[in-house]
Amino acid sequence: MKKAIWTIVIILVLVVATVMSVSYFMIYYSLAPDENRTDTAAHYRLLFETYPETRPWIDSLRRVQALRDTFVTMPTGERHHALYVNRHSPKTALIIHGWRDCSIDFLFLARLYEHFLGYNIVMPDLHAHGLSEGDMIQMGWFDRNDVLHWLTVFQTDTMVVHGVSMGAATTMMTSTEPLPPGIRNIHFVDDCGYTSVWDEFSGELQNQFGLPPFPLMYTTNLLCKLWLGWSFNDASPLDAVRRSPHPMLFIHGSDDTFVPTAMVRRLYAAKPSKKTLWIAPDAKHTESYLMHKDEYLYRLRNFLNGQ
Repeated sequence: MKKAIWTIVIILVLVVATVMSVSYFMIYYSLAPDENRTDTAAHYRLLFETYPETRPWIDSLRRVQALRDTFVTMPTGERHHALYVNRHSPKTALIIHGWRDCSIDFLFLARLYEHFLGYNIVMPDLHAHGLSEGDMIQMGWFDRNDVLHWLTVFQTDTMVVHGVSMGAATTMMTSTEPLPPGIRNIHFVDDCGYTSVWDEFSGELQNQFGLPPFPLMYTTNLLCKLWLGWSFNDASPLDAVRRSPHPMLFIHGSDDTFVPTAMVRRLYAAKPSKKTLWIAPDAKHTESYLMHKDEYLYRLRNFLNGQ
């Protein structure tokens, strides 16, 4: 009998140890930064290959030293980086990048705001991305506080926060927070953001590894809470948009499988008012602008103009 009990105990210990080890791996698989995140030259090369129209625009800004790097100390004490273009406009756009991306990757959106819409541009590198400090990705949860700080530092009369993927989740969660009092008019743009980190990670666990949420999602979530101070359920743009009082444009590709298109329909339905939805035909994840450049600008301009 004792031998049977000890066998059961050993098996249970091995199972728990295995599950926790795999959970530790899942944390790193999901939240470790890109090891080449500071290779700015590589990011510019990819940008120019994918969006060649950005090269002459960036060259023109550089000739007059208008595209600048800026570093700001966050309330946490971390030093964070952003790209900045000052047109001396009363309008400023904060453009928030996605998971394991950086500010450079989304300069194609900055071009829309600066060149066509007349906005100043602020493009932060989020915690643990690009040239900003940080050890582990936060999936937008604590990043919302950093975005609020950027809004405070660069506030103008009119502002827009435009995020893509994880940046869109950050944008939606920022939209429920008290804003700096100097901002009179603000809009938010969600381009292919997820409903919650739990939903996104559990979907990828199934898609990438063919595994159900139990037990790994639960143990990994617990490990994240104990180690990093936040849970996958905390980071819920779906909960945020239910409380957001500000105008919001929802953009999503019809063929997005990384952040399934069904998520944006849930987000749009949850937003009580001041909302616009555009499903970009045939676009995969983060490809709405790439596939429909003129339409993207048209939809964005109309939204910002209240049409």
